[in-house]
Amino acid sequence: MKKRLVSAFLVAAMAMGTLAGCGGGNGGSDSDTQGGGSASSSDEGKIINIYCFNDELKTRVNAVYSKVDKVSDDGSTTYLTDGTEIHWVQNPNQDGVYQQKLDEALGNQATASDDDKVDMFVAEVDYITKYTDAEIDVAIPLEELGINPDTDLADQYEFTKTIGSDINGVQRATTWQCCPGLLVYRRDIAQDVFGTDDPEAIGEKTKDWDTLAATAEELKAKGYYVLSSYADTFRLYSNAIPEAWVSSGSTTVRVDQKLLDWVNDSKEWLDAGYFDPSVSGQWNSDWYTAMAPESKVFSFLFPAWGIDTQIKENCPDEGLWGVTTPPQTFNWGGTFVLGARGSDDEEHIKEIMLELTADSDNLVKISQDYLDFTNTVTEMDKAAEDDANFSSSYLGGQNPFAYYAPAAKEVKMAPLSTYDQGCVELFQNAFGDYLQGTIDYDKAKENFETAILERYPDLTDVQWPE
Repeated sequence: MKKRLVSAFLVAAMAMGTLAGCGGGNGGSDSDTQGGGSASSSDEGKIINIYCFNDELKTRVNAVYSKVDKVSDDGSTTYLTDGTEIHWVQNPNQDGVYQQKLDEALGNQATASDDDKVDMFVAEVDYITKYTDAEIDVAIPLEELGINPDTDLADQYEFTKTIGSDINGVQRATTWQCCPGLLVYRRDIAQDVFGTDDPEAIGEKTKDWDTLAATAEELKAKGYYVLSSYADTFRLYSNAIPEAWVSSGSTTVRVDQKLLDWVNDSKEWLDAGYFDPSVSGQWNSDWYTAMAPESKVFSFLFPAWGIDTQIKENCPDEGLWGVTTPPQTFNWGGTFVLGARGSDDEEHIKEIMLELTADSDNLVKISQDYLDFTNTVTEMDKAAEDDANFSSSYLGGQNPFAYYAPAAKEVKMAPLSTYDQGCVELFQNAFGDYLQGTIDYDKAKENFETAILERYPDLTDVQWPE
């Protein structure tokens, strides 16, 4: 994947003259951008093309960016007060479609007309290293845009700044989100089984894996499932791997023992009746149905975005859910914003990045309006203590930030690689079939090997733990 993107962008760069000629290399392509400045607004294009995989960024930008005037009826265009238009180019993340479309557009960046160039784009944690890569150089370093990470982004959680940086420590992406995960539980089921829905009391029953297994037995005895499926626990295991799926410069996929522990533990819990057997994986109708009020599923493991975009969408009833301590600290996801090399809208990129990811008032608004746990340490610590302003009617009057804030400080991210999205998806697909009983264990291993090497032809082999 990296080789293909490098090749496409090198061809584009050669068409523009040199990599430095399009702003790469030693930083800055002209006097307007050297020294950490940015192009003057008079030089800005009038069409800003932002590539994204859902409407999450669009919703937040429309809500907080000071230059937003109005939005088209179909939501595809945001009109700014200075006459500029933001065109939202959206493609689904599943099966790598979004990346394919984005890579194609970035590869055509040099020859595209100004109004057709990619100006901004988003990337998830699972594949962000592909776009922050210093060699590929498709994302503009923030300092070249006039953003100083040490001062302008000083209040962000440090691990999010690390995720958004290349191997040299140069930050090329920023985010309004921080995504520590919690256990999101059904209050009515808690009352039925445990006689209380108090988050602290429930947290004592979910605080580690052994305790959660004992709790699952209590739930099972009354006809409930502790979680919807084995897929719900995957991120907790994958967050804990000590090495990347694919090390830098390697062509070998290394499957860590912790990933096989997930398979074995999932099989044990599935056989014990702790998961809903009708739910196979995530992002499908069965999974969404498990969030409905009539479901017998007690809990899900989610960061803040999961409550807003998944549970709330499938179960709008207020007061049915609460949050508490998960069995293991984890981070799931995060949508990062990047500026594209060759953009003619760098001043707008800078403004959007700063207003969306560094303005504390805007971040607080996003937290209050969308339940996002936002990327500001100071304000999130305040929110954790501010029940009056951050209690959620959807969560039965609970202040979820009291749980998110300490969890965020405990997050330890697994090393990232360019291939994480495919590895995560295809590993779960292959072993999901095994857990569903349609294939045996060895066939699952074989299927993963075949699928991952087909998805990424530049990879050569898969190494399993001994």
